[in-house]
Amino acid sequence: MGLWDKITNELVDIIEWLDDTRDTMVWRFPRYQNEIKYGAQLIVREGQAAAFINEGKLADLFLVPGTYTLDTKNLPILATLRGWKFGFESPFKSEVYFVSLRTFTDRKWGTKNPIMMRDVEFGPVRLRAFGTFSIKCSDPAVLLRSVVGTDARLTIDEIGEQLRDLLVARFADVLGESKIPILDLASNYDDLGKFLTTRMQPDFAIFGLQLVTLTVENISLPPEVEAAMDKRTSMGVIGNLNAYTQFQTANAIGDAAKNPGGIGGVGAGLGAGMAMANQMAGALNTPQQPPPMPGQAQGTWFIAIDGQQKGPLTLDQVRSEIQAGRVTSQSLVWKGGMVSWSPLQSVPELSSLAASVPPPLPPK
Repeated sequence: MGLWDKITNELVDIIEWLDDTRDTMVWRFPRYQNEIKYGAQLIVREGQAAAFINEGKLADLFLVPGTYTLDTKNLPILATLRGWKFGFESPFKSEVYFVSLRTFTDRKWGTKNPIMMRDVEFGPVRLRAFGTFSIKCSDPAVLLRSVVGTDARLTIDEIGEQLRDLLVARFADVLGESKIPILDLASNYDDLGKFLTTRMQPDFAIFGLQLVTLTVENISLPPEVEAAMDKRTSMGVIGNLNAYTQFQTANAIGDAAKNPGGIGGVGAGLGAGMAMANQMAGALNTPQQPPPMPGQAQGTWFIAIDGQQKGPLTLDQVRSEIQAGRVTSQSLVWKGGMVSWSPLQSVPELSSLAASVPPPLPPK
């Protein structure tokens, strides 16, 4: 620094910060050898705070906007540290830091890797999430001590990565503890954001910061899981498969009529497609009956007795039930391979058993 710069800095008696950036949190006032004149003016604007550092120790803080004359009245701590009883030595040495108290908005956060969690409906799944958050300095003294150190300028980006990692870790904990089903997460974004904002205040307070707001914009599943859900949704939209097949067939006939080969050229393919569609419709629309319990042998019988399912039974056991009068030719029976429950008399394997049982004896 030249002689003129030295003289100019010693003559400057106004200390202020005109911040023309959008990312600076802390800024140190530049001063030749940190010399400040006695009676200099300190200007603290709205959204700012100023701090004096004497020999590496935090001295006086100015948290209220206004213009201050630097004397023993406005710098009591610095005067005590310097041992000034009746006035200043001019110039005196001290570092002056300005701290921005405004809210830094539109900070991005997101999961670097998927979050593993267990869902009630889908089982183990991997989720990704992202959103925005905003922060502000709540305690300039703590911020200066724990983060700034001797840095002449601190930007939000210098601590942004650490804050994002902290936020994502807490988000994973909250999401796992909430037990909210995946399909219901979209309706709980706002509640998750508010809960996280409250829960993370102690974590940010360590750095002298406050988490003002946190927004969850999206929580998504892996692409392959989303594709499977889309297929499942499509089936629900189709609804009646028979009606859908008829609609598709009508469209195919119209397209075939425009084809140079005509309807005959695609008749065979259309017929095969209709047959396959009918088979699928029959399979989907056929009511499924309860299968036998695991471990039971095939070919055993189940019988409806007094509205209750009984079985599995062997042929001899079925005969005993018929002889005991608990089963009649109208009783419903079922075994593996049958489409539905049927009356006993309609099943060839059992109808002969009912026929061989004599009727009850006439009363005396």
